[in-house]
Amino acid sequence: MAEQTVRTKNVGLRGITVADTKISYIDGERGVLIYRGYRIEDLALRSTFPETAYLLLHEFLPSPEELQAFEAKLREFRALPGFVIEAMKAWPRGAHPMDALQASIPLLAMDDPDLGDESREANVTMALRLIARLPAVVGAWHRIRQGLDVLPPDDALSHAGNFLWQVLGKKPDEETARIMDVCLILHADHTFNASTFACREVVSTRAHMYAGVAAGVGALSGELHGGANARVMEMLQKIDRDGVTDIAAWVRDRLDRKERIMGMGHAVYKTLDPRARILKELAFQLGEKTGQTKWPEMTAAIEEAAMAELEKRGKKGIQPNVDFYSASVYHILGFPGDLMTCIFAVSRIAGWCAHIIEEKFAEAQGKPALYRPKAEYVGDYCGRMDCEYVPPEKRGRD
Repeated sequence: MAEQTVRTKNVGLRGITVADTKISYIDGERGVLIYRGYRIEDLALRSTFPETAYLLLHEFLPSPEELQAFEAKLREFRALPGFVIEAMKAWPRGAHPMDALQASIPLLAMDDPDLGDESREANVTMALRLIARLPAVVGAWHRIRQGLDVLPPDDALSHAGNFLWQVLGKKPDEETARIMDVCLILHADHTFNASTFACREVVSTRAHMYAGVAAGVGALSGELHGGANARVMEMLQKIDRDGVTDIAAWVRDRLDRKERIMGMGHAVYKTLDPRARILKELAFQLGEKTGQTKWPEMTAAIEEAAMAELEKRGKKGIQPNVDFYSASVYHILGFPGDLMTCIFAVSRIAGWCAHIIEEKFAEAQGKPALYRPKAEYVGDYCGRMDCEYVPPEKRGRD
């Protein structure tokens, strides 16, 4: 089939359909997010992260026996290889957690016995190892950089509860572990976002799953994608430090100076991000539980003032996104700001792996299609298509 050229440039592929997927769906006009046919609100209320991960990987919800076996595999794979921990101990303590996480992915690949097997079964098993081990990597690095011992996994804890334990060093109660579990569900997938597209593009070359995931982590590390919740928390803490009491005036001043209100607005949603509504409830629930209500209260005050001011200025459709309230939730749970994007990765690994498997086993033409977009050549230094090579000693800039 001849290659078709579609001349759409400099828009970040916004609105351009590049593949089919059965994994998730977004209706940005109505504020709907669906995983494999199930609305995110139902999954957040009734499912667990392991069950949701199973759904993303296998296309259907598991039976009790299937879920039990899936969770047993996650527990089996939790422990990190010793050489990975030893390697991390040699890294500069000031390294950003996202860099440490990305650096760990190739190391984990070296330990995976299924790496050379490109069957669907082997890829699902690799996905299980990654889902189980990314939380352990985040926990190990956070402990190592503080000069603390790496904590072993606790098989008595849920996936989310064990993550909290290995990072924060405190075993959570059931309510706290459940809040973390819901957060992981909410971030597990979001169609062709930047990091997911990076994963799929890489494995379209027939690279292995770990190569795709490493690319996904790299894409997620940018502040325009995964780093926004940390920026939201920085904003809240600055407001608190500065003693701001008139939030409406603060919002007006920020908008007058053409500055963004972090956590407001989304590339896809033209209404409220459905995940933001759930996270708002979790933030207040957790705030009341811990006596730290000032963070969700401040966030809600900014939301109210920003919505009113934006409406006055004729800017509609700019509402809270997933990062707006997740910042308060993660801060109250005890995560430092530079770990917040890592939490995103610990959740999104389920979606990344599901998309990688879908890309690898695409039905179109019986094989994956190598992504190969075009760029339009728009100029060169000499202003011609046939620059004359000049030896170094004769070059000038006249």
